[in-house]
Amino acid sequence: MNIEEISFQIILNGGNARSLAAEAINFAKAGEFDKAEQKIEEANEAMIIAHRFQTDLIQGEARGEKVEIRLILIHAQDHLMNAMTVIDLAKEIIELYKKTNELELRELRKS
Repeated sequence: MNIEEISFQIILNGGNARSLAAEAINFAKAGEFDKAEQKIEEANEAMIIAHRFQTDLIQGEARGEKVEIRLILIHAQDHLMNAMTVIDLAKEIIELYKKTNELELRELRKS
């Protein structure tokens, strides 16, 4: 696989992971926490695939293979890092929605 194909795989899977994490936030906002957790799992699976491509590049370079640094590879790395950040934030946001939901339920029970 050439550097462009690898880069596009990282972009594709990183982008999918980011989108799935955003969907997870929307499910949590709607109180659908099981669906939110499922989307986070799917996002993590997409990240695993993206990381495999990245790891292959790193291991190849460690073996002495020349890795051509192209703008598309840098763009792919940006996608990967953004996806990681969005997933981490989505997990925190989901937890906040869960806690808010629990507090609201407690208040309703008091009424």
